[in-house]
Amino acid sequence: DQLHTSGKVENNNYNYTLYTTKRMKVKSIALLALPALANAFVPQSQPALRVAPALSVSQLPSASIQNVNVSPIAKTTSSSSSLQMASSVAPEDEETLGSKIFKVYTQTANLATTLFPLWTVIFTLVAIKSPSSFDWFTTDYFTAALAALMLSMGITLTPADFVKVASRPNAVLMQFSLCYAMMPLLALFLGKAFNLEPAIIAGMVLVGSINGGQASNLCTYIAKGNVALSVLMTTATTLGAIFMTPILCKGLLGAVVPVDAKGIAISTIQVVLAPIAIGMTTNQYFPNFVKAILPITPVIGVASTCLLVASAVAQVADPIINAGLSLQIPIFLLHLLGGLVGYLLPRCTGFGEVASRTMAIETSMKSSAFGFLLAKL
Repeated sequence: DQLHTSGKVENNNYNYTLYTTKRMKVKSIALLALPALANAFVPQSQPALRVAPALSVSQLPSASIQNVNVSPIAKTTSSSSSLQMASSVAPEDEETLGSKIFKVYTQTANLATTLFPLWTVIFTLVAIKSPSSFDWFTTDYFTAALAALMLSMGITLTPADFVKVASRPNAVLMQFSLCYAMMPLLALFLGKAFNLEPAIIAGMVLVGSINGGQASNLCTYIAKGNVALSVLMTTATTLGAIFMTPILCKGLLGAVVPVDAKGIAISTIQVVLAPIAIGMTTNQYFPNFVKAILPITPVIGVASTCLLVASAVAQVADPIINAGLSLQIPIFLLHLLGGLVGYLLPRCTGFGEVASRTMAIETSMKSSAFGFLLAKL
């Protein structure tokens, strides 16, 4: 009986040990599987749960489950549970009402800016049809609109942009020659080819002999050209008009066109250089303010340019209508061919696509306001 009792006790101890070992294996496997189950509920933006090295089941002692050396199951940087992590992550695609409105405005402004030529044509047609609609746009408003246009360009620039451009003056020299050599000769050729009246030919040569227009900076910005290069070219041709315009008019027309050198220099500083400098300074020291107003600057530039064009056209609406296509076609060809040559010649001489595009815009766009003032002298 004692032997039987002893064998029964040993058998019970063996069963208990076997049962304990099986239980320990199941719990160990469950512990090792928990991270995989937990990861199923963790947002993808959070770091994955990791299991540190632990003892294998075969190395565990058979005495007790408490001897199992399992390291911490999961380590996270933001929260201790998958539910907390899920609640702490906001959906990336969730937009506030303000951001949705701003997005719609940005898309609308980009479309409006891209359609800049269309608005210019519409304003021109209105000015021809009803010149009195722009009588309120006096010289003071004219100057202020030009300054606003240049200021809207200035806040997109930094001094480093001009330093980079100044290190390659060949682009400015190339465009200067296009403006004051190619364009006047092209204007004279078209005037002769279309058998225009001497007064009309003189007007075309005068247009070809003047500086680039300030609106070219806006067009360069819209066309994703080099705005800093465009500003430097505009400044160079504007200052060059002090001596180049009288020389060209004398040589090609036989008449001396009086030019107020002091007035041109002062207006260049007021309308071009000062707004650009103010814009760059604001961009340098108040970047957050510039970032806030930057989305509206292209709209201001487009509106200013449309008003400037309409105001100039309204003052000569009758002569434009009376001249008809005999004037419109050669004027159209002057700017079209000037732009093509202004692009192709730089490209053929080694300039990059962006620089060539900028030079084409600067060459084809002339300062209509300055030409209008000179023609009245």
